[in-house]
This record gives sequence, C-alpha cells and structure tokens, in this order.
Amino acid sequence: MNNQYKTLKNQVKIPSIGLGVYLMEPGDQTRCAIQYGIKAGYTHFDTAQLYQNEQSVTDALNGLGIKRENFFITTKINRLNHGYDNAIESYQQSLDEAKLKYFDLLLIHWPEGPIRKETWKALEHLYREKRCRAIGVSNYTIKHLEEMKEYAEILPMVNQVEFHPYLYQKKLLNYCQKNDILLQAYSPLTHGEKINDEKLSKISLNYNKTNAQILIKWGLQQGLVVLPKSTKEHRIQENFDVFDFEINNNDMDILNSLNENLRTCWNPSNVE
Repeated sequence: MNNQYKTLKNQVKIPSIGLGVYLMEPGDQTRCAIQYGIKAGYTHFDTAQLYQNEQSVTDALNGLGIKRENFFITTKINRLNHGYDNAIESYQQSLDEAKLKYFDLLLIHWPEGPIRKETWKALEHLYREKRCRAIGVSNYTIKHLEEMKEYAEILPMVNQVEFHPYLYQKKLLNYCQKNDILLQAYSPLTHGEKINDEKLSKISLNYNKTNAQILIKWGLQQGLVVLPKSTKEHRIQENFDVFDFEINNNDMDILNSLNENLRTCWNPSNVE
C-alpha cells in the first residue's frame, strides 16, 4: 500500500493527499470544505494568496480545536507579489491574516519573468528564519528548475504542477525524482474533462472504485502528492478513500498510455 506520507529532503513529512481550495469562496464555503476534509481524514490543505481564502482555512481548523502541529498547510506567493521585499511583506500579511506563526510549505505560484530569482531569495530567507518549514515552486518546467541551479543556495523541495494521466509529464517527473524534488499534482481530476472516459471507467470497474479514485490512486503510485478539490462532502470523503487498494501494473500501463498533453489550467511552457 502507498504510504500516507511523503518525506521531503529536509525530512519534513507531508501528507500524500491534500485538499485543494482553489476557487472556493472565502467564508462558509471554504470553512465547510475544511470541516468535511477533517471528518474524512485530511490533515493537508493547499491554499494560496491568489485564492483569498487563507484565513477561512485556518479559521475552520481553529474552530475545530485542532492543534497547529496536527495539520499541514501550504500557501503560495501571488505573481503580483514577486520580488524580494514584496514576497516577504506579502507572506507576513498571509501569516497575520491566517493567524499563524508559520506555513508548512511556501511556494512561488508562477515562474514570473526575470524577478523570480529575487522572489526565490526571499523564500530562502524566510526558510532560514524558520517562518516556513519547507519551500518550493509551482508551475515550473525543467527549464525553470535548471535555471535555479545557477542562483539558488537552497534548491526547491517541491514543484506543484498539473499532473494526471492525460497530462503525463514523465520527463518532468523523472527530473524531479533525480533532483530530490517532490512533485505535487494539482487538478488530478482534469477539472472533470476526462472523468467519464470509457477507458478509465473500465479500469475503475476492476477495483469497485470511482473514476476519480482511480485518477488519485494513479498519482499516488507515481510517487506524487495529490491535491484533489471538491466542496461536496461525499466527494471529499470519496477522494480520500484510496488507501485500501493498488492498481496493478497492467492497468497502470493503460493509464500511462492515456497522455494527450491535456492542460486544463495554465501552460507555463512559454514563460521565459
């Protein structure tokens, strides 16, 4: 069975499934989703400055009386807050609004042009000051990661990208594994675009699981941290109930063959 945790290269443990809160409205919608998540077994929550619901996430956790050390929370520096001083100031604002002393994982949300170097220097500073437990990037290609070797004193521990069988970024996965960068998968359910694919449905019947559960399990068996998103209680529960089975090698090969370079979100490939 897949372990329910991954270990980053600085030995910080991260739950292998997290609840994404992208496009969840601040307030009741986000708080309810977090409450459903805790009930289902989640301890990992993925937010961002862009989402404007960092405070709602922590309000829900605090309202449930959960100790800080018992949950893992990620946030990301908005592309509008790039640059050394801007990144540090905006991160402190995120901490203040969320009433936290630290986020567990801090990412650069997007490889924004020439100032991403200074933004990364800010993350290194925050990490050294123990204002976050781990640092990384999001939407970085191999090109962007290779560039970091020229200026980074601390290389990223995580790269969060869109990843699913229909966007099987095998070269990026191999690169990250070789360089000890944990790959996280957002939009693992393709925003629903492929959720009713007949090939996927045939495989799910073999395990008495839903198509969504197969997609999530595929990601786990690739060695990823997977970040499904839903606001519905039964979906949130269903997406977490994937630790009681394994997809066999033959079915994994079929899933691996579904790649069609389908991007349901942004494409960072053309960012210089």
